[in-house]
Amino acid sequence: MPRFLAVYTMKHEDFASFRSLPKSEQDAIDALGVKRWAEWLKTNAAYIVDQGGMVGKTTRITKNGIADTANSLCGYLVVEAETAEAAAGLFKDHPHITIFPGDGVDIMPLVT
Repeated sequence: MPRFLAVYTMKHEDFASFRSLPKSEQDAIDALGVKRWAEWLKTNAAYIVDQGGMVGKTTRITKNGIADTANSLCGYLVVEAETAEAAAGLFKDHPHITIFPGDGVDIMPLVT
């Protein structure tokens, strides 16, 4: 079955806005989000081949050297599905975009 890379994205300003909330509000969102994320993982376990994880700051290497950079990538996982549309459907109500301040999940086929 085809495999797809799912990349979680979040705008820096949305993350900053979340972090500017009172700690009690952040904790409430985190508690609900983590619970729903665990439920999502359990519901979709048959499709997940690599749970991936969240990612931190980016370092870019080019022919001109090494430098810190910024992008909207904040995590990833790998799923199996018949089509890209089917893979995308797994994320329709994902907590990353319904509870946390994530702005999207990008689906890309893994090409061999």
